[in-house]
Formats: sequence, structure tokens, C-alpha cells
Amino acid sequence: MTQTAPGQATLHYGDGEFVVLKPGRYVTCAVSGRGIPLEILRYWSVSLQEAYAGPDEAFKRLAQAD
Repeated sequence: MTQTAPGQATLHYGDGEFVVLKPGRYVTCAVSGRGIPLEILRYWSVSLQEAYAGPDEAFKRLAQAD
């Protein structure tokens, strides 16, 4: 199981929404490693269950998954 830092949330990413499994203030971008406050989280992958800081990171990761 992945360790989370204090303040880091654990989420389940769904289509158009996410569910908080462990409360926290942020999640970590799977590409850049930057913290993303939950209130501005807009990009994630349902199939990979990971978050992205923005569209550039999301497109970069999806290109790697091909």
C-alpha cells in the first residue's frame, strides 16, 4: 500500500467526480509530483486512479500509457 504524507488525501477517481477515502487537503500529481489542493483538482484518470496538476500533465501521462 502507498504511504501518504500528512495532509495528503486518498481518493477514488470516478467519471466526473471523486470520492474521498482518507481526508486530506491535497493529492499528489502522478507526473510532476506537485501537491494539488482538492478544491482545484480537475484532472485525473479513472483507469489509472491517479491525479494530474493540469491538462499538460494529463496528456503527457496518457501518451505514456499508449
